[in-house]
Amino acid sequence: MAAVEFIDVNELPGFEVRPTLRLVTSAPTLRPIRVGRSLEHRRAARARMMRRRRRTLVGLVLIAGLVILSWPGHAFGGVTGTGLPTDLANSSVVASGTVYEVQAGDTVASIAAKVNPLDPHLARVALVRELGSAVVVPGEHVLIP
Repeated sequence: MAAVEFIDVNELPGFEVRPTLRLVTSAPTLRPIRVGRSLEHRRAARARMMRRRRRTLVGLVLIAGLVILSWPGHAFGGVTGTGLPTDLANSSVVASGTVYEVQAGDTVASIAAKVNPLDPHLARVALVRELGSAVVVPGEHVLIP
């Protein structure tokens, strides 16, 4: 904003009269500080977003928990394909999922006893199903079920 002082030249001797300047001002246009949704509306939208995030996080935690609990062979009492609990299968001579090379004198029953010392019958049934036969040959590679 500017200020202009006008001096009437008629009062001063020796000056001729000239047109004077006139200050033209326009009405100031006030710009709104914020346009858009109201503060209450924005707060309600943020609260809804936070509730959605919390629900999503809780759902993901529940799904992760269910996956961990249902994971086979985990420390929650999982059982291998031969019927042996996982803690005993890890301590046995031949673990489930490994490839065993048949040695001279090995039979399906002796391999089954190495896989599951507590109940070799379950391991023998799984081995016969895996091999398609009850006969093994020395040097043969057998995938332990």
